[in-house]
Amino acid sequence: MSTAADRRFPQIPEEKLTPEQRAIVDDIRAGPRSKLATSSASKPGPIGGPFNVMLRSPVIGMLIQKLGGEIRFNSVISGKLNELAIIITARHYMANYEWNAHCKLALQGGLNPAIAQAIAEGREPEGMDADESLIYEFSRSLHNNHGVSDELFKRASDRFGERGVVDIIAVNGYYSMVSFLLNVDKTPLPAGAEPALKPLKK
Repeated sequence: MSTAADRRFPQIPEEKLTPEQRAIVDDIRAGPRSKLATSSASKPGPIGGPFNVMLRSPVIGMLIQKLGGEIRFNSVISGKLNELAIIITARHYMANYEWNAHCKLALQGGLNPAIAQAIAEGREPEGMDADESLIYEFSRSLHNNHGVSDELFKRASDRFGERGVVDIIAVNGYYSMVSFLLNVDKTPLPAGAEPALKPLKK
């Protein structure tokens, strides 16, 4: 498990932020993330998680975090289903920090804990409803097959509309990037948290 000493991008004290970096932090803390207990945006001190890494490239960082806010808070896909796609992505990339934050949100949104546990263990969950099954199948196909079949595309389009399909693609793609940021940084879990994701057997 990574520790603060392992991380490759040390957190930047607020007094050492450049004006461009300060603008990103201020924008994040002025938005809806600051109301989430699981987000570093809601806590005092240096910004953490993937945002800490984004600060190193301020123009890209600002664009990325704004895109993430749109994907998380303005999607036509419900919060529970959006969070389901996020934890599927976290499992695929074994991004424990991402899992730790978003599994809680998925459960708060009504996801059955047994479904989350099955995903963590690399098993196809039982007992999913029709929408959960569709998000699971679509997200897994994106990660494993790098696309979806015509039949799966039609089912998703019929259920969620064209915008919904784009929003599902976007949440999977965005959190793939977030997984890369976290994994390259070796971002440690919050104090007291244990990694829920283990390497899967090939």
